[in-house]
Amino acid sequence: MPRFTTYDGTELSYRTLGVGEALLVLPGGPMPEADRLGDLGGLAAHRALFVLEPRGTGGSAVPADPASHRCDRQVADVEAFRAHLGLDRADLLGVSAGAGLATLYAAAHPERIRSLVLVAPGGRAPGVAAAAEQSDRAGAKARDAQGAFAGENTRRALRELTAPVLVLAGAHDPGTTPEEAAELAACFPHGEFAVQPAAGHFPWLDDAGAFLRPVLAFLDPAVRTVTVDGVRLAYRVTGPEDAEPVVLVHGRGADGTDWAGIAAELSADRRVYAVDLRGHGLSDRPGDYGFGVFRDELSGFLRALGLTAVTVVGHSMGAGAACLLAQREPDLIGRLVLEEPPWFVPLDPPRGPAAPPAEPVALDWRVVGATDAELNTPDPAWREELGQISAPTLIVGGGASSHLPQDQLARLAELVQDGLLMTIKGGGHLVHAHRPAKFLAAIRNFGV
Repeated sequence: MPRFTTYDGTELSYRTLGVGEALLVLPGGPMPEADRLGDLGGLAAHRALFVLEPRGTGGSAVPADPASHRCDRQVADVEAFRAHLGLDRADLLGVSAGAGLATLYAAAHPERIRSLVLVAPGGRAPGVAAAAEQSDRAGAKARDAQGAFAGENTRRALRELTAPVLVLAGAHDPGTTPEEAAELAACFPHGEFAVQPAAGHFPWLDDAGAFLRPVLAFLDPAVRTVTVDGVRLAYRVTGPEDAEPVVLVHGRGADGTDWAGIAAELSADRRVYAVDLRGHGLSDRPGDYGFGVFRDELSGFLRALGLTAVTVVGHSMGAGAACLLAQREPDLIGRLVLEEPPWFVPLDPPRGPAAPPAEPVALDWRVVGATDAELNTPDPAWREELGQISAPTLIVGGGASSHLPQDQLARLAELVQDGLLMTIKGGGHLVHAHRPAKFLAAIRNFGV
């Protein structure tokens, strides 16, 4: 097990696991509790975890002087750990009592924090000072040191912390209520919080996926999040801030990264937003799905970002949601591209229940059952109201290699007020993936 020597000569150990960029992890409590970290629900598959074993725990030395457990000295240990790893700025994750220590470190060395994740921090958080008080658990033998750390300098440092902060709590954690997590996040200028349903004090043990999604979204600088009707949605945005916006909506089983190649090309002169719909990618999985749900979610997403009369490009399921939105809220859609959209005619034969695959999949499998049921017996109004779509609409079909009847796409183009059908041979159902250059040329010629 690797070791290093901290500022006062104490030898400390740490564990390493995983691959990717370094993530410093501060566990809370004695080693039996720290051992429960494991790989943090699979986080080690995405980041290299460096887990510090605090003095007196695990393989770290037990100092003879009880005063060496004081919080100020443990903060110095974290700083020595960062320096030992050769990191100029660190992503830091603290769990339970380690969250209190991480907060104190951020106050003492704000310039060394790139991002801060506080998991199950515990305790009430009525203001910035409470963040410092949470270090009680990080140094239970050192309450005499709390005064210095809870002073005005610490509070000011936390208020002025420029790094983003995520506070994550389990909904059933007896130590941190959702309200307290929100209060603590509000202590930081760039704080946000996430509450994991049906989880307790160690949320990754209850549902690893639900823990990973908000953490990975937060740690990835390319990913942003917005909450729509209580559901946390991840999205990626590229291109000049003042450029005309384009919103890309993926199909079933995909996510915003499905558009990576198209988004890279469009972002040369467009502000491109690629969203992960609920149940997909890094967004929440609330269990409530369907074309109408996705339509309303897309509406909330556009409104949350202040986007109106925007160009929307949707594929398959995402095209269906965009089509329904254009019917109901025409002011939100300025131009519409529907790649291989559903026709909303009852499937013949209907699809039966689909059993989930043995291996984990990249979506909430309940999406499949909900959308298949609606494709079997769609709301008749969805088809009857196609004529209400007033936005210029390009429908892109993949030709004979697609499983969708192409004559239905032609009929759809006739029903909308200003519709145009473009068939790209060999595109199949994934035109933007199988024929990206032709797909891009088609939507560019359409004015995207």
